[in-house]
Amino acid sequence: MGKSVLVTSILITGLVLGVRQLGWLEFLELVCFDNMVRLVGDTGPDPRLLVVTITEADLQEQKQWPLSDRTLAEVLTKLQQSQPTAIGLDLYRNLPQPPGHESLMQQLQAPNVITITNLGDTNAEGVSPIPGLSPEHIGFNDFVIDPDGVVRRNLIYAYQGQEQYYSFSLRLTLKYLEQQGVTAKVHPNVQLGNIIFPPLNSNSGGYHNIDNAGNQIMISYRSPKQIARQVSLTQVLRGEFQPEWVKDKVVLIGTTASSLKDLFFTPYSASESANPAMPGVLLHAQLVSQLLSTTLDRQPIFWFWSEWAEYLWVWTWALIGGVIVWRIRQPLILGVMEVISLGVLCIICFSIFTQAGWIPIIPAMLGFVVTGGSVLAYKLRYNSLHDALTNLPNRDLFLQQLEWAIADTKLSQNARFALLFLDIDRFKVINESLGHQVGDQLLIQATQRLKAGLGRRGKIARVGGDEFAILLENITDSQEVNCIADQIHKAMSLPFYNNGQEIFTSISIGIAFSQTELESEPVTLLRDAHTAMYRAKDQGKGRYEVFATGMHTQIFKRFQLEIDLRRAIEKEELYLQYQPIVSLATDKIIGFEALVRWQHPVHGFVSPAEFIPVAEETGLIIPLGKWILLSACDQLSIWQAQFPSNPPLMMSINISGHQLSHPDLVEYIEKILHQKSIDGENLKLEITETVAMNDVEAAISILLKLRTLNLRLSIDDFGTGYSSLSYLHRFPVNTLKIDRAFVSRMEDTNEDAAIVETVIMLSHALGMDVVAEGVETAEQKAKLKKLGCEYGQGYFFSKPLDSESATALLKQQFENITDPNSLK
Repeated sequence: MGKSVLVTSILITGLVLGVRQLGWLEFLELVCFDNMVRLVGDTGPDPRLLVVTITEADLQEQKQWPLSDRTLAEVLTKLQQSQPTAIGLDLYRNLPQPPGHESLMQQLQAPNVITITNLGDTNAEGVSPIPGLSPEHIGFNDFVIDPDGVVRRNLIYAYQGQEQYYSFSLRLTLKYLEQQGVTAKVHPNVQLGNIIFPPLNSNSGGYHNIDNAGNQIMISYRSPKQIARQVSLTQVLRGEFQPEWVKDKVVLIGTTASSLKDLFFTPYSASESANPAMPGVLLHAQLVSQLLSTTLDRQPIFWFWSEWAEYLWVWTWALIGGVIVWRIRQPLILGVMEVISLGVLCIICFSIFTQAGWIPIIPAMLGFVVTGGSVLAYKLRYNSLHDALTNLPNRDLFLQQLEWAIADTKLSQNARFALLFLDIDRFKVINESLGHQVGDQLLIQATQRLKAGLGRRGKIARVGGDEFAILLENITDSQEVNCIADQIHKAMSLPFYNNGQEIFTSISIGIAFSQTELESEPVTLLRDAHTAMYRAKDQGKGRYEVFATGMHTQIFKRFQLEIDLRRAIEKEELYLQYQPIVSLATDKIIGFEALVRWQHPVHGFVSPAEFIPVAEETGLIIPLGKWILLSACDQLSIWQAQFPSNPPLMMSINISGHQLSHPDLVEYIEKILHQKSIDGENLKLEITETVAMNDVEAAISILLKLRTLNLRLSIDDFGTGYSSLSYLHRFPVNTLKIDRAFVSRMEDTNEDAAIVETVIMLSHALGMDVVAEGVETAEQKAKLKKLGCEYGQGYFFSKPLDSESATALLKQQFENITDPNSLK
């Protein structure tokens, strides 16, 4: 996990908590609270309660409101006959409503009757308690309405100095608990039996800075509809109820008629479109039921975390959101994980809520989402400026760094920097032969070596596939840069390891220095270093070159050559010449070597030494090689038909390393042999010694596949490479070609003559024949013949010829002109 994730999660947590402190999240938290209340489910009616409702029908029956004292006295009398534990009169009443006032007062004096008042409004008309009643018979209305108009809290107890106030629901609960032998303590917190009711703090749960006066608790709603059994006022007056419905119960009397507007919004209101508000008497029944259930049934009381625990909770989810985004790269998987994580958060919060725990969900969710979004934005920005494989800055970021370095040199005349452009030699070969996974590991290991070697002396970036750039700032002289380049070469010359396999490579470096007197652009400097790197490659790789004026011209010429070569292949500007291969014993032509030539429409003749390396580097050698094979075989089939001989004429064709490793080489040659009706014995493929030894096992495998077509195989320029004699006998080749350099010096030095003799003896010992290249004199021919060399090739016999001239030469031989001088 990056430090950026940790820092981001802390900052976002602070931001979210700051927003929460402002109270901006309270509404959303209360909405979540309401939804969880509804999800908890209906626990059914409380059997300890009975509600006597005053409905619209009851008002029509009585034909008056407020009800007369006699009616209320009659209701109380009938209920008392069934021996209730407590009766709560949820009706504000402080003025007599004759007739029957004395009868009502007598009933209200009963020890189990509780009336209601509104705390703080004792002098208001119609709200103050009935005069003449002792405080034990009066409880205040304990509803606490939140700013959004919803009742979620219950004020069960309050005090002012020595004066204590009990809520309506607490008075009724205490009356019921007296019969159960449960005592109560109400200072400083309400305690019923062994159960303590801890009060709400100003920031409990999702609240922020609420009025927490007195002892407030969160309401655990029992049911949105059937809180308790209900009977109407008229039913009680007529005696239409069972005595057991009342006996030992808490009976509440109150209005449910909507016209009286004694209605309150609850967490259920949002889902109750028909009756969104709950009558006050039913809400009081909820509160009494909660107190009784908590005390007697051990129903859990709402609990809350301390502030520091909530801070840790929010930060944890912010951190989780950041880590998920940082670790997961696939967008689809990331989206799924985000949804799953938010689902887990909701499940955790709801599971705790079912156990009466209210922990903040919105701040945690907000921290998760905002941190994830911030980290995602940072990650996208980071990824746009960094390489995914090596985690190095990419080309875009490096150019920015280079621009800053240029700006520093303008501010300070003494500030200088150097730019190094690095390219791993033979990386493409390694990548293609050993696989991209090995290539990736090589790049990672190379990055680690560059970092270890540079330390804090330079800034490294990956600016291409196997290309790196290094910015060295505040350099004192060029020698310092040269020393660093030498250190890089030494580090990169050590073998790389992949599953125990050693991989050797080198690195080519181009260096460009800042020039304060010139207006340099980052792209220009990078191009200069890149040009110097190409110069280093052209000079033999594994070295460094400093950029100098004029290099661009050379590079441009090479790129133009590549463009022209592509066009030349498409427009068939290339052609073949054929150099005879002669038997030294008979002086007869036994075949030809096909040599590709290019006549540029503007620049004239272009040497193969110029365009063949370009074709190799750009991959153009594949289509070019196919064209050479097809054209040479086509010419061979014509000559074999025109000049039949025994054995038939043969054709030698050079095959590059790229062609040799191409997957469809064998199939393509087989197709050509079939199309041109050529026996594989008459086609000889020549590979250089260096290509053969580059990857011995792979070369042997491919050559064995080619031998299945009966092709003849030859190693070209033998003696100039680094062949190992322990491998040579394993190559399924027929011919070794002695390089022209040894043949030309054979008469001048004993060493070269000895090399030629040794190669001929070695070839014969391995069952191979020998072709000597570059035969230019009769003495060279005679000496080669004496040493047992079978074939010769060179200007002594003939220079490379076009097809018409070669045909004329064959015609002379076919007409039995045997004078060797005629072949010159």
